[in-house]
Amino acid sequence: MDWDKLRIFHAVADKGSLTHAGEVLHLSQSAVSRQIRALEESLNVTLFHRHARGLILTEQGELLFDATTQMVKRLDAAAARIRDSEDEVFGELRVTTTTGFGTLWLAPRLARLYEHYPALKIDLMLEERVLDLPMREADVAIRMKEPSQADLIRKRLMQIRMRLYATPEYLAGHGTPDKMEDMTQHRLICQHPGTPQVASGAMLVAELMSHEIPSTLHVNNYFGVLQAVLNNLGIGVLPDYITEGFPHLVRVLPDVESGEVPVFLAYPEELRHSKRVSAFRDFVMDEIQDYRKRQQG
Repeated sequence: MDWDKLRIFHAVADKGSLTHAGEVLHLSQSAVSRQIRALEESLNVTLFHRHARGLILTEQGELLFDATTQMVKRLDAAAARIRDSEDEVFGELRVTTTTGFGTLWLAPRLARLYEHYPALKIDLMLEERVLDLPMREADVAIRMKEPSQADLIRKRLMQIRMRLYATPEYLAGHGTPDKMEDMTQHRLICQHPGTPQVASGAMLVAELMSHEIPSTLHVNNYFGVLQAVLNNLGIGVLPDYITEGFPHLVRVLPDVESGEVPVFLAYPEELRHSKRVSAFRDFVMDEIQDYRKRQQG
């Protein structure tokens, strides 16, 4: 198969439109259409269903799009490694982590990374789903558990715990619980025990809810839990690293906390010599060291 035709097919499948693909490829719509027809004729299949709102892949088109997607990822990886042979740190770095850690800990610190490497383009992907690093869904991951894949380089960054926090205003209006049983008089804000989250956090939430707390608010990430707590809705289960950014929050029931949750940084073996990855890794390690010193202080 002709690579030019595959490249054009991939753009059309990705954008869902001949016009939008043409804009990306700097080709006319008619030129894109001719290439797609030629590819379909060479394969003797129909790759797209055409309708007024755009294009939908056929079953055969889906198979080809899966193949071209993997090809593009491998080419992007090769291009990244070629660019990384230069001395300057620049280009795109795709970083994935959880919504909570990314918004509350990582993002506020990125200004210092850009100060050193202004040509770096970071694509920060925040979601609870664990992206596949060997398949190049991301370049670097910060995860709340040790990665299971054998072909990843991983570094343990720190340990966190889930604890209970509330605002002084909420506690002034509703009282401060002295023991676990007192939580039945308060609204618990947390992630649902069955949602994707760190196991220790889920266990703590399950323990709290075993006391038949009548009023709860479930949010599917810690950033949302924090916003609810800051707006005086109740007592929230939050990671301990949030106290640095929100020192006015009051820890409730100081003896109640989750087990330790390890935080790992990981990236594929093939990016071992990537200057962008090294720059990001060193930045995170330095920030962790400074964070630990402040916590100890």
